[in-house]
Amino acid sequence: MGTDLFSVEQVAELLNLHVRTVRAYVREGRLKATRIGKQYRIARADLEALLGRPVSEPTTVSRTRHVDVSTIVDIDVVSPDQAMRIANGLVAAANMNARTGQERLRLDTSYDEERARLKLVVMGDLAPVMAILEMVAQYTEAP
Repeated sequence: MGTDLFSVEQVAELLNLHVRTVRAYVREGRLKATRIGKQYRIARADLEALLGRPVSEPTTVSRTRHVDVSTIVDIDVVSPDQAMRIANGLVAAANMNARTGQERLRLDTSYDEERARLKLVVMGDLAPVMAILEMVAQYTEAP
C-alpha cells in the first residue's frame, strides 16, 4: 500500500474485519475518516490512534509457478509376476523420492488378473512423474 491514506477496503483487510464493520466504525466516530466523493479515506495516524500501535504494511506473498501432473498408465498382457516386479520397482523409486522430501510424488498400483492388466496412477510434481514414466517405458520395453 505504501500510502498515508487507506480506503475502507484496505483497512478492513489490514484489520481482518468486514468492510461493513469498518464503515460502522467511521459512522460511529470510532475511526476518523475523510469523505472524498462517495468514498472514505482513513489517514494512517487516525488508524494508528484506533489501534494504539503503528500500522505495519502487509507482507506480500510471493508465488512461484507450480506444475502438477496426474496420469493413468494401463499396461496390458502382464503376468502377475511381471506386474509385481514392475510395481515393486516403481514403488521403491517413489519411496526414494519421498525420503528426499523435495518433490511430491504419489504412485498407486492395481493389478487385474482377469484382464492381465496393471494400472498405475501417478500424481505429483512434473520431474518425479516424468522419471516414473521413463521407468515404466524401460520396464515395458524389456522382454
